[in-house]
Amino acid sequence: MSFPKIGFIGAGSTVFMKNIVGDVLQWEALKGAHFSLMDINEQRLLESEMVFKKLVSSLEVQATYSLHTDQKEALREANFVVVAFQIGGFEPCTVTDFEIPKKYGLRQTIADTVGIGGIMRGLRTVPHLWKICEDILELCPNAIVLQYVNPMAINTWAIAKKYPEIKQVGLCHSVQHTVNELASDLKIPVNKIRYLSAGINHVAYFLKFEEVLDNGSFKDLYPALKKGYEDGIFPRPESMTHARCPNKVRYEMMKRVGYFATESSEHFAEYVPWFIKSGREDLIEKFGIPLDEYPKRCVEQVEEWQNQLEEFKSKDKIDVPNSVEYASQIINSVWTGDPSTIYGNVSNKGFIPDLPDGCAIEVPCLVDAKGINPEQVTNIPPQLTAIMRSNINVQELTVEALISQDRQYVYHAAMMDPHTGAELDLEQIWLMVDDLLEAHKDWLPDFLSKTSHERL
Repeated sequence: MSFPKIGFIGAGSTVFMKNIVGDVLQWEALKGAHFSLMDINEQRLLESEMVFKKLVSSLEVQATYSLHTDQKEALREANFVVVAFQIGGFEPCTVTDFEIPKKYGLRQTIADTVGIGGIMRGLRTVPHLWKICEDILELCPNAIVLQYVNPMAINTWAIAKKYPEIKQVGLCHSVQHTVNELASDLKIPVNKIRYLSAGINHVAYFLKFEEVLDNGSFKDLYPALKKGYEDGIFPRPESMTHARCPNKVRYEMMKRVGYFATESSEHFAEYVPWFIKSGREDLIEKFGIPLDEYPKRCVEQVEEWQNQLEEFKSKDKIDVPNSVEYASQIINSVWTGDPSTIYGNVSNKGFIPDLPDGCAIEVPCLVDAKGINPEQVTNIPPQLTAIMRSNINVQELTVEALISQDRQYVYHAAMMDPHTGAELDLEQIWLMVDDLLEAHKDWLPDFLSKTSHERL
């Protein structure tokens, strides 16, 4: 039996590596897979090596691995490439993405997808993704790229724009997590729920959300969700994925536009202009909006990982629960031909006719031996596509800045961001972008580090 070679770029993200590798090695057809683990941080790579060995031992499989600090060596003859990295790290870059906008009165929660934080992360990240694409085309041109890097939509769009021949899918877990949360609110087993979601990453909506009844028919669950929110029952505290992040923003959006969004409330609050507003602390309190959530979470995750690391070192065997990530499912379906369905981020080639061609969309995809095959979703309600387009504008302009190497498009992207535009005037936006580009210059392409714009 042959097994795939899986290149893992950013394998020093040890917790994530553990989840992906642990999932893969629990498929019968993948138990002998070879993982080429690559990271620029040698210490974290050694930590991942230790965890990998314990995964293999705990699952009693024959998987093999190699360690690399050289990207090309990790990619050579790979069948699949998992990408998971963060340019500039939590410190200094993520901290900067929060602190400079705050000086201008612009507050954020996660700042990794759209908004000014998402724009800056995209500018830092895309050039490195393009370099990976170049190496893939040279060393493993038929490999499928499983891209787990934020800002997901900007990254997916930029790859498709410059390297359309790359086989890629952007992967997120927001759909799976949201289904679990809503199932908990409704007190219905997850396996009794059928749904259809479509849109763009982090701004997709459940167009159908139904209970599978014992007689094989389906019951629309939206009336129950809406009544539960109206009666003050939903969201239930026990359903929260993160303790500081209730789902009140998304329930309020459902009340107003009729459908539930796939991404968590702490994210969604900063994608629209209606919840985080200067002088409106009442909104922050009413909807439980966790400002500066991502920096807090990063600190907690580092501490948690250090504790886990010490625990792993002392154990011969470790627990390997299945995660909700799609990567292993995709690899198994492509490798064996056994079909499955995932939600993936792909280039829009008529799959959502209501959204612009070429933008990055998130739709159901059939995965089999032929690869990843997006399904068409039509008739999305116009109020939903309007919200999506407000975010697509930001993504498009950020990608255009990188493609054309024109710094002006960065300012335009920030202008068009719904939250930024609701809080700051044009001069403030220009000055903030200048400050951010200067602060991030060591992680940005040269064209973004030129002399500041001329004042209008």
